[in-house]
Amino acid sequence: MGYLRTAILLAGLTALFMAVGYLIAGPGGAATAFVIAALMNLFTYWNADRMVLSMQDAQEVDARTAPEFVGIVAELARRAGLPMPRVYIMDNPQPNAFATGRNPSHAAVAATTGLLNMLTRDEVAAVISHELGHVRNHDTLLMTVTATLAGAISMLAQYGMFFGGGRRDNGGMGVIGTLVMIFLAPLAAMLVQMAISRTREYAADAAGAEISGKPEALASALAKIDAAARQIENIPAEENPATAHLFIINPLSGARMDNLFSTHPATENRIAALRELAARMGAAWGRTGVAQAGRGPWG
Repeated sequence: MGYLRTAILLAGLTALFMAVGYLIAGPGGAATAFVIAALMNLFTYWNADRMVLSMQDAQEVDARTAPEFVGIVAELARRAGLPMPRVYIMDNPQPNAFATGRNPSHAAVAATTGLLNMLTRDEVAAVISHELGHVRNHDTLLMTVTATLAGAISMLAQYGMFFGGGRRDNGGMGVIGTLVMIFLAPLAAMLVQMAISRTREYAADAAGAEISGKPEALASALAKIDAAARQIENIPAEENPATAHLFIINPLSGARMDNLFSTHPATENRIAALRELAARMGAAWGRTGVAQAGRGPWG
């Protein structure tokens, strides 16, 4: 089902890409946009994860260069029943993280240095569990492909005037149509991202709570990340806003995206849902005696 949704999304974004091409350069522009979109679809399926990681200046690490962090990821992947993903660190002061990859066998998780420095070990584990929840739910292909294609659509619309959009003799709608698409194409791509993230973040939160066994730690992490993201700029994300929906918390400042077009549900709603889940899990632990014995997911 995840692959079907991805195929539908690719078809929809391809149609949008062709519409932008038509308004910029008429039928010829639509045909050119179709060819470009087809090639992009093939390229992004196989390489979107590398593109996104490169956009965020992520560097791969291993048990030698980041033993504690890699150890956390390995333990959580085992608990989630997933293959060990590649692990990346972004030299970025804003605490945040994301997952990418076309399937669980080709997945990667990335965290910023800000996240590793500002959060406790349990909170880091809870955040990574959330990202592994996306991997286990097969969200990452859809989210990663959307990031790359939406970015391309936004770029095409923004530069439409430089490709003949101001001429009416090319069969397009001329300067008015191009100006409309400069605003509508990025908005349409943003709405796709918003729909994807809003429907999946709650599921990933629940999966993360189940994998880590500590929903309160995830709730605490979300509160810390949300507060810090409002004060600390994430420059790579600001330069590539189409990737915002990948992160566990919206990394963009209010200068680029206000609450109306947020790619994530309200953090306070996510925290409330996690605390309700924690209460239910606590009751279950109490009935089985696990909580009283003092045994948690980290022994």
